[in-house]
Formats: sequence, structure tokens, C-alpha cells
Amino acid sequence: MNKLPTISTFVNQVRHFAHHHQLFTPRGKYIIALSGGADSVSLLLVLKHLESEFGITLEAAHCNFHLRGDESLRDEQFCQQLCRRLHVPLHLVHFDTHAYADLHHVSIEMAARDLRYAYFEQLRRDIHAHDICVAHHRDDSVETLLLNLVRGTGLRGLRGIQPRNAHIIRPLLSHSRQQIEQYLDALGESYVTDSTNLHNDVKRNKIRLNVITLLRELNPSVSQSIFETSLRVTEALKVFDEAIQRSIADVTIPPRGCTCLKCTNQPVEKSPNQPVEKCPNQSVEKCPNQPLLVHLRQVHPLSNCPNQPVENCTTPQTQNSPLIISVPRLKQQPSPEYTLHEILSPRGFTSAQIEQIYTSLDTNPTGKIITSCTHELAFDRSTLILQPKTPTPLVRPMHIPETGTYVLSDNLKLKVETEECGDRYEPSRTADCASLDASDIKFPLTLRHIQPGDRFVPFGMTGTKLVSDYLTDRKKNIFEKRAQLVLTDAQQRILWLVGERTDNRFRITPHTQRALRLTLQ
Repeated sequence: MNKLPTISTFVNQVRHFAHHHQLFTPRGKYIIALSGGADSVSLLLVLKHLESEFGITLEAAHCNFHLRGDESLRDEQFCQQLCRRLHVPLHLVHFDTHAYADLHHVSIEMAARDLRYAYFEQLRRDIHAHDICVAHHRDDSVETLLLNLVRGTGLRGLRGIQPRNAHIIRPLLSHSRQQIEQYLDALGESYVTDSTNLHNDVKRNKIRLNVITLLRELNPSVSQSIFETSLRVTEALKVFDEAIQRSIADVTIPPRGCTCLKCTNQPVEKSPNQPVEKCPNQSVEKCPNQPLLVHLRQVHPLSNCPNQPVENCTTPQTQNSPLIISVPRLKQQPSPEYTLHEILSPRGFTSAQIEQIYTSLDTNPTGKIITSCTHELAFDRSTLILQPKTPTPLVRPMHIPETGTYVLSDNLKLKVETEECGDRYEPSRTADCASLDASDIKFPLTLRHIQPGDRFVPFGMTGTKLVSDYLTDRKKNIFEKRAQLVLTDAQQRILWLVGERTDNRFRITPHTQRALRLTLQ
């Protein structure tokens, strides 16, 4: 039997798919994620065949998770022998996957995924590779679509796996598992089998071994049908995305300028895809054929959002900024609930939470806060206010016993100083600086968050006012109120509503001889 047509068809299909989705760049270096299984072996072989045609160079990477005893060692040795025969540099890494799973409180499957992709990304940077090639195929995409459907998903979850996701590319995505095995058989190539794939002890394997098998009784070509449907969904999403972005732009407005400490000192959120740090005694680039042992605490989970779809869980940088959603504008959209879903889902909110938020729009529970794994959402009159979770500026009150400069955080200080007041003395009129009459101010001072019942005499007024009422009049939202700081003296009198207003009792007058100057730096 002539096996050349099988080989030629397989190679041509990869060539066409790669060109159609622009997966490779000439003169680029690419990493093959090599497990030793049929999928990754076929990926390595077909890309090795196309290497000169595409004008690329290949290196392979194998992860030993130490989960299957002798099988794990067998897989590693197989990959070493294969890469040696094909003259492909191989990078090896060993993980204590059980220890990582215990440390980060995740499942073994999620631990292996986190470790694998974090290592691949670090290796990509170390050897200056363009992308990482993984061997997901059509059946994997169908399984992912069905898993997302079972768990509950939006339209994007119905796309299955995509050909490209950042620096992860999938050249075999148009091939079935059967085509891959036929290709390897035609080449006379062997591969290793993971015994865990033969048992339905995880959800994906249940889909693969039980659900799809049952669906094939209804339609023998069910995998191809579902895959083709996912392609149509992908195309439809291009139109949908343009429309939904217009809706999101219509209902969202940037937050107004805020001078409270929280906004002037908001840390940048770390990406959930933090790379593995290299062991200080091991260079990945210099030792491609030696195993690398990665310290568990140097590997961060890819996602802290367990409710994200199977395919991916990333947080774009734009999602780190506060956002205000106009409820009246939201209700005017063709699909208010789905517009809300598209805003909140990438920020870690579950479908149940989004439904709860949407059904609460009519009752408008002002002051209510709902949190996701990364963000907080507050109901505030006719708006929803969304912001990343951030540490409070002060965990506990800061006592200031005397003049000097006090460090509030890594990039914010409070300078406390006294100065003589001459005839031409000009008190500060900026939000980050306050000038007060020092004659009646008693040390130590205290910098703290506002508390229920706090009262002060706003500058220019004669009577006291609740701080909470003042902030409400200033249309401060619940997050701004929560972050607001006050500076008090030894008698617990409020001297300064920080960044907002000083107390009129300590204003500079023509009789002031010494001023207390407070400056945020």
C-alpha cells in the first residue's frame, strides 16, 4: 500500500493551515512542546519536514512532571532519542508537580498546565524564540468547546481552541487524532502512550471517551461538524466583536480625576502569566540538553480565575484601570446583559455573578460591592464602578510623633514641616499640600482612614459637618470614600481631609506666626 499520499496530504494540510493563519515568520526560531505522545511527535516531524521551506529553526522542550513513575522517565528518554536522531536541540525540565499543586491549592492537572506554560514562556524569552508550538488538534478543540458548553460559556467559548493565543501557536489544529496516527504510521514512526488518557478520571477524558463516543452514534462525523461550526462562530464573532466594542464604548466612561491617596498610589497589577524565574545556577540557553529543576515558589499560576473558560485566562493591561458603567446607557443597548457580560467576564466575574448584577440594576442597591478574583464592582446611584482589587494604602493608622518625612508606600511620602509666617506668607492652595496654623496643633499626629461619625469644619465654613456627608456632596463613590484618609492631632481633631480640604479651625490667619506644612510627595 502506497503511504506517500497520506504523508503528502498531511504535510500540505499543515502548510495551508500555517499560511492561512500566518503562524510562522521566516528566520524565526520556534519551540516544539514535545511530550513524546503521538500529537507532539507528529508536530515535530512535520515541522522538521517544512523547516527549510518555512525558513525557520526548531528547538524542542520536554517537561517531566514526575506523575507516572517509570512512564515519566520513559517519555523523557524517548524524547531525547528522537531529538538526537532529528538533530533538534532539546530542553528538559523536571517538576515536583504534587508539591506545586499543594503549595498553590490547585488540581494536579492545573498545576501541570501552569508549570508547563510558564516554563515554555521563560524558555522562549531566554533563547529569543518567536513562538511555542503545541500539538493541539481538531479533537482537542472539540473537547474544549464541549467542556466550555458544559461549564457555561459565552460565544467565545464556542470557538474551541484558536490557532494562535499570544505566543502559543497550534499548527495541527485542522487535523484529527486519526489523521495524526495515520501520518505516523505512514512514516513508520513510534510514540509513547500516556496511560492516564485511557481512563475517564478527569473531565476532559470523560468528554473524549464517553460523550464524543456517544455523539458519534448519532453522527459519525460529529467531531468535524462541531469543528466546522466553531469556525463559523469564529467568523461571526468578528462582526460581533466590532458591534460589542461600540456598545462597551457607549456605556463606559473613564473615572473623573481623583486626588485621594488610593488613586495617586495605585499599584500596577501583576500579570497572571508571570514567567518562571531561572535558577541562579542554571542557564537554560547554555545547557539545552540538561534537565532544569525549577523552584516551585518561582512559578506563579497562570490564572487566579478558576471560572474562566478552559482555553485561556488572561487579563489585558486595560483591565487594570478603573471603569465606570452608565446604567441608563447600558439599558439602551440591544443586549444589555451580554454587553455587561463582555465587560465583566474578562475581569473574573462568573456568569452567576453577572446575572446577579444585571438583575439588581432596577433595584439600584447603592453601596453594594461584588468582588471577583481580581476586581471589585460597586453600585453607585446610576452607575456601576469597576476597579482592580488593590491593597488599602494604610493597613493600620500611622502615628507621626514629630516633623519629618514619613514613608507611606514605595512611591508616596508625607513631609511634615514647620515654617515661619511673614507678612508675605502664602499658604498652599494645591490638593497635595496643606498649610495650617501650628499654634494649636498637638503632636503626635495620626494618619488614618475615615471612620463613622468623623466630623470636621470644612475650610471656609463655621459649623461642623460629617465627613461622610462632605464626601457624598463631593459625589465621591464608595471606593473613594473607603480609601479617603484624614490627618488628626493628639486631641483627635481632624486637621486635613487628605487631598480634599483642611479644617477651618486651623486655617492660616494674619495672626499666624508659625505654619505646619503637610506635603504629599
